Amino acid sequence: MDKQQLSNDILKLVGGEENIDQVTHCMTRLRFNLNDNKKADKATLKNTPGVMGVMENGGQFQVIIGNDVPVVYNALVGNMSKSPNADQSSTGASTGEKKKRNPISALFDFISGIFTPILPAITGAGMIKGIVAILVAVGWLSDKSSTYTILSAIGDGAFYFLPIILAISAARKLGSNMFIAAALAAGIMHPTITTLLAAGDTTFIGIKVIAATYSSTVIPIILAVWIASYVEKAVDRITHASLKLLIVPTVTLLIMVPVTLMTVGPLGTVLGNGLSGGISWLFENMSIFASILIGGTMSLLIITGMHYALLPIVVGSMTTLGYDFIIPLMFAANLAQGGAAFGVGLRSKNSKTKSLAYSTGLTAVMGITEPAMYGINMKFKKPFIAALIGGAVAGAFMGIFNVRSYVITGLAGLPSIAAFISPAISTLLFALVGGLIAILAAAILTYILGFKEENESQPAATASESVAPAASVAPAATTAAPVVEETQLQDEQIFSPITGEVRPLSEVPDPAFSEEIMGKGFAIQPTEGRVVSPINGTVFSLSKSGHAIGLVSDTGAEMLIHIGIDTVKLKGQFFSPKVQAGAKVNVGDVLMEFDREEIEKAGYTTITPVIITNIHQYESIASAGRTTVKEQELLFTAKV
Repeated sequence: MDKQQLSNDILKLVGGEENIDQVTHCMTRLRFNLNDNKKADKATLKNTPGVMGVMENGGQFQVIIGNDVPVVYNALVGNMSKSPNADQSSTGASTGEKKKRNPISALFDFISGIFTPILPAITGAGMIKGIVAILVAVGWLSDKSSTYTILSAIGDGAFYFLPIILAISAARKLGSNMFIAAALAAGIMHPTITTLLAAGDTTFIGIKVIAATYSSTVIPIILAVWIASYVEKAVDRITHASLKLLIVPTVTLLIMVPVTLMTVGPLGTVLGNGLSGGISWLFENMSIFASILIGGTMSLLIITGMHYALLPIVVGSMTTLGYDFIIPLMFAANLAQGGAAFGVGLRSKNSKTKSLAYSTGLTAVMGITEPAMYGINMKFKKPFIAALIGGAVAGAFMGIFNVRSYVITGLAGLPSIAAFISPAISTLLFALVGGLIAILAAAILTYILGFKEENESQPAATASESVAPAASVAPAATTAAPVVEETQLQDEQIFSPITGEVRPLSEVPDPAFSEEIMGKGFAIQPTEGRVVSPINGTVFSLSKSGHAIGLVSDTGAEMLIHIGIDTVKLKGQFFSPKVQAGAKVNVGDVLMEFDREEIEKAGYTTITPVIITNIHQYESIASAGRTTVKEQELLFTAKV
């Protein structure tokens, strides 16, 4: 791909040079501070070849490029008559960023930051509930047995104590003490309090306490922890350092538990029940319309990040009603994306496109839609439209037959089919038929509509073209070395570069990583501030801010180690690189040291994605199965 042309397209689509206040880049994306974000043609940018995605975060307009971002940045700045510098005025930048922060985007970021980390817990518990339902349905387990009771408790536990789990996650997102938040949730859920409220006519220091049940609720604890974060910080500011440990948690809990019981909790309960009841009413009275609308637009919501706004509704419906109407529509939309990719594979004359379409279509029907959506359907445009229509058609079917989900699933695809098992086996059958409709409708419509693709004989950009440094342009924020010569790929063992806790990428609070747009691998929550090489190879690139390191192994695996999220804003503070771009390294060689505690005190998470970016050249990623890991222990294997 012509990086000069790509930079020209991006410059035009962000509103031209006059709309750019500042621009810099990190390891994977261009970061613009635009004078007016509305002037940027976001939709066209997303569909531009070479652009992997577009995000707005914290007032910044971010264009995700991948490993080639230094080259594109240099070409972009070289095309401008001025050289916008992110270092011009830190005060002005900060002020501008705060001024441009979109409240709706901030809300979605807040919701996603709370719910994304807890999804493994509620997904695992939900799948256990689904397995129990299957065992009971086929007669292999009696619902009167103690085994059933224990398994049901395992499945129900995460939902019953959901306020405690949410309190920890919300506090972490807000930067307050997670354990004070957990104690707050435990206080309002204490069995004595529950019994007292159930009896009615409860008062506290003469003030009436409104009866409410907080187990399995969502909104009350989120509101409570949000307010508690301000109380905690206010108390912390006025308390002497020697007394903080004693005074801050004591005062925060003494204020917030009664306030939650008397005001915040009942208000949140009313709001939560209202949302769940409203959704239930909508699907019971306008089922087909609602199903068509959500099924047809779900993929758009996912792209924009607005689907995170549905998470509290899904969790609230599941915990208060015992079922949910939205997950079946996610299921339909995801399978439609897979069907559209299959349609591309059927019609395409390009062997590479066929192969990519079939492989990404398969992953989409398994619940991972990003490769098909970004790599195939949005690229050719009409298949994406076909997928939206397929989702709407399947949604209409789901609405007609009142398909519900009884389990919260992590991936709305075929592996999560147990979510639709209920006492009436027909729900499962209708869900399967709806999924088949989504696939067939999207595939057939894609085949009929057609699409324009590049000629197979058109030469692709070479590796050297994609990484060659541009000359006589403004300095980039990343130093880069020429990529190693192409070699025969082999199975690649990736050893841990950091000591810490192993996390799935889904827990990383950045869609570029959590949705595997940049590549696949795992994340590590560091317990030490050092990064060592996970492979034998070459340091391909090193950000000047020190937060990101690009590597190429001797056998061709292209890797990215990204220390923290948005830590590029620290401009190198707390990072100490030990190598330069172009250095040859072996497993265990020290690449970087960083001050973990100071970075976190500055308000940034240090969770570190460790990913392979040329993942399309590998067949699968196999975890080493560790939950904690030390430097140089096997983290995962990439298989060709």
